[in-house]
Amino acid sequence: QVQLVESGGGLVQAGGSLRLSCAASGRTVSDYNIGWFRQAPGKEREFVLAISRSGGSTYYADSVKGRFTISRANTKNTVYLQMNSLKPEDTAVYYCAAETSNKWYRHEYTYWGQGTQVTVSS
Repeated sequence: QVQLVESGGGLVQAGGSLRLSCAASGRTVSDYNIGWFRQAPGKEREFVLAISRSGGSTYYADSVKGRFTISRANTKNTVYLQMNSLKPEDTAVYYCAAETSNKWYRHEYTYWGQGTQVTVSS
């Protein structure tokens, strides 16, 4: 099975950018559909965006369209989340997740990383 480790979180001012990484080990990341989720304090975890195994399909939550992008670097066994024009409401713990089955269409994933904190100051 795959293990996922997120990195790249931190503190950034509103309007700034961050790039999160989701590094996979144990299996090849290209075997998996990859999703990013986030959870803010006191709120439920929410879907952010996802990319198919082939990289040919991507899905975005309305709240991040035009600001966030997801990409694969299969040679590095890593998936990236580029976040631009960050807002204070983007503050959350960000998680990446992996799934081989079609459950990913329902935002259901089997494998999860431990999360990385993103804090956006106003």
